[in-house]
Amino acid sequence: MGFDHLKVALSVGVQRMVRADSASSGVIFTLDPDTGHRGFVYVTAIYGLGENIVQGRVIPDGYYVHKEALKAGYKALVYKRLGAKELTLVYDPKEGRLKNRPTPVYLRQRFALEDEEVLRLADWSLKIEAHYSKKRGSPTPMDIEWAKDGPTGELFILQARPETVHSQKSPVLRVYRLRERGEVLAEGLAVGETIATGKARILKDPKEMDRFREGEVLVTETTNPDWEPIMKKAAAIVTERGGRTSHAAIVARELGVPAVVGAVGATRSIPEGEAVTVSCAEGEKGRV
Repeated sequence: MGFDHLKVALSVGVQRMVRADSASSGVIFTLDPDTGHRGFVYVTAIYGLGENIVQGRVIPDGYYVHKEALKAGYKALVYKRLGAKELTLVYDPKEGRLKNRPTPVYLRQRFALEDEEVLRLADWSLKIEAHYSKKRGSPTPMDIEWAKDGPTGELFILQARPETVHSQKSPVLRVYRLRERGEVLAEGLAVGETIATGKARILKDPKEMDRFREGEVLVTETTNPDWEPIMKKAAAIVTERGGRTSHAAIVARELGVPAVVGAVGATRSIPEGEAVTVSCAEGEKGRV
């Protein structure tokens, strides 16, 4: 290209391939991603490559580790929840591309990480948080991605960036209560702690955007960045798949709207056009 190599510094990065397709991967927040409570590290894990967890195609395992107890040397895993882990994204050497395959039932019924591995990842996450807090001069909760190498069993940190939702919020507490109760049409994991109402709009594809009206409740299987123009107009979001670190959950927090993720069968059980209430103010379970 005619560049003088003495004036333009070029380099080639060579990275080892972490074969998470034959092991596991996930996302870590150094706070509770729903409440913003900074006393915990929240670790999620699935089998295979991590795109499934980010895109919300699967419901991951979730683990809570108490920070101060971990710093004091205790085995501080205080709670864990088994996720469905419906799919495993793997590399197919015959076709030379990635393929999503159904996760075998016996694996779905097991946790994707051993407790000791969770504690090791949480310990690393605290060190990463401390490093960036010192660098930025203020406490900096982190959003971290990790992967486990199948052939060796080694754990790797892939990337780390500042958490962008709770760290930007003003210190205002709003408490929501559900005063009346109707028939429960669907339930899953609650994202946020608020309540919203609106007409249910069931969409299969973001190309159906013209059918969606401002203030309606988006009900779909899963979301990705193509859905964001619709999500910005929604009073609430309901997805059949995904966990607390899925695309739908992260965007819902950024928008400040309630979401129920992992609501299996929601597109069939919620009637199109029905006025519904989406409640995330009753603890871990979110209900429609």
